[in-house]
Amino acid sequence: MSDSIKHECGIALLRLKKPLEYYEKKYGTKYWGLNKMYLLMEKQHNRGQDGAGLASIKFDCEPGTPYVHIEKSNSNKPIQDVLTKAFEDERFLGELYLGHLRYGTFGKNEIENLHPFLRESNWKTRSVVLAGNFNLTNIGEMKTKLVNLGQHPVNGADTAVILEKVGHFVDRQVEDIFRKHKDAGFDHITITNKIAEEIDIAKILRQSTKNWDGGYVVAGMLGHGDAFVLRDPHGIRPCFYYENDEFVAVASERPVILTALNMKSDEVKELGCGEAIIIKKNGAVTIEQVIPAEADPSKCSFERIYFSRGTDSSIYQERKDLGANLTESILKAINYDMENTIISYIPNTASVAFQGLAQSLNKYLDKTRIDEIYKRQEEGKLTKEELIEIFSHSPRREALVVKDVKMRTFITNANDRDDLVAHVYDVTYGQVRDHVDNLVVLDDSIVRGTTLKHSILRILDKLNPKKIVIASSAPQIRYPDCYGIDMSRMTEFIAFNAAIDLLKERGMQNVIDEIYQKCKAQSTIPKEEVVNHVREIYKPFTNDEITARITKLLTPEDCRAEVEIVYQTIEGLHKSCPNHTGDWYFTGKYPTPGGNKVVNQAFINYYEGSTKRAY
Repeated sequence: MSDSIKHECGIALLRLKKPLEYYEKKYGTKYWGLNKMYLLMEKQHNRGQDGAGLASIKFDCEPGTPYVHIEKSNSNKPIQDVLTKAFEDERFLGELYLGHLRYGTFGKNEIENLHPFLRESNWKTRSVVLAGNFNLTNIGEMKTKLVNLGQHPVNGADTAVILEKVGHFVDRQVEDIFRKHKDAGFDHITITNKIAEEIDIAKILRQSTKNWDGGYVVAGMLGHGDAFVLRDPHGIRPCFYYENDEFVAVASERPVILTALNMKSDEVKELGCGEAIIIKKNGAVTIEQVIPAEADPSKCSFERIYFSRGTDSSIYQERKDLGANLTESILKAINYDMENTIISYIPNTASVAFQGLAQSLNKYLDKTRIDEIYKRQEEGKLTKEELIEIFSHSPRREALVVKDVKMRTFITNANDRDDLVAHVYDVTYGQVRDHVDNLVVLDDSIVRGTTLKHSILRILDKLNPKKIVIASSAPQIRYPDCYGIDMSRMTEFIAFNAAIDLLKERGMQNVIDEIYQKCKAQSTIPKEEVVNHVREIYKPFTNDEITARITKLLTPEDCRAEVEIVYQTIEGLHKSCPNHTGDWYFTGKYPTPGGNKVVNQAFINYYEGSTKRAY
């Protein structure tokens, strides 16, 4: 997308089922596991570039020998940095690895904020390593519960609180197993081994996840060698896995496993909603329904539109369909004048949707050609020259907008910054006929619209087109996301700003005031009772009215060309991505109670002029 937003993190877990010597003998290197972890992480670099972390666990170490090793980096090349350090230290070689890619949705990207997190203990079975791709809306409530359990949590970050929650129930279960076998007369060494065998990861996760509200994939390892990956009951965050007799691999995206481990697509499975894949130290692998799956899953549709890599076959087709869905709206915007229209796209991530749009426009032209041929045949006027002329019209595709990745807008003065932003993108000159051609430019989505207004539309206007059409393959983004994406403030959304602008223009300030009072009245009630009142902001207007106002707000004052913005419809989104119906950022229909609480708080913050986070 042309707007820069941070989003979901990525996880990768690899469990080697054979002794390390097996991989050295078969694959010619003792670093086989680390090589695969590098691929599993590097192929997910799109999911996090603020930092990376890698943990390894070495089985059956002698007492006194470190068995957990963790490396983290927040450098400008964090994955390479972490793996370089791991390869330089042979102690990092182990049977179990957990990697994490971070996009910091909140807080600084200091080393202490990077995953994996470690809860260390002298007992291997009590040592817990945790990493995840998640945001919880009720982390404050969970922290309070930890205090009520007698703990004193210092770090309030999501992962730290979850780590303590899981660690608490690990401790309780270890103590229960210890007492049972102690009473039976076993010695401590024997009891330690029995704890490792009998510890029930599924039970720990069921106890730990009570009252979790949010979207998550949480991966963990216990010091003695058990491991797990758990997905939320709505399936908001993605997770895939593969198992054979040599290894188990888990990652946030399917193509990552296919590429890194040379698998076939149908061999890699999706972890179900509320399921956990549990890998015991002895190599046994089970899929457990830890949390009851929701009847109506809410898998994140933004994963399909933008976040996940488009190399997944189903994602690739869905993105093409999203582009094709815009055909009729675009044709109307250019008055069906394909002869004088150039089509292009903005970020590289929109290239697949652009292919779908271009193919759909070709089908439209094929139909018009056929109709024209039949018409001229009936009139007896069809000649070879006429056929050549009919087939000469096709979508003109040009790479008009190119981002200069080396540009940095480091100047803080607003006017100077706007001038620099206007040059972040370059354009290709000489392709547009002055005041004759329409330009159609496809984007994945439009969030704030800042880059459109201050850069893209300005530089496109310099090409002297007759009209500029910006098409978004996603619907209007109207609401905060509290499950992973860095979109938490109402003023970040140009659609919200457009609705507010319309309300004020039409003398409907009372609607804004009333919604604030309704949100404020719900701020102290349990989240399960909260209703999303912010949806009422948009009720007085049609989608076309909101879109028209967005166009007005984003069109530079000195723009000479006519500008029109067109959006994907909600119906088009669900038609293209039928298995990923999570659309709360478009519709305000949050899958968890905490979502409604967050959106209302975000509106309260907007009304009161606060820039703080809504959760």
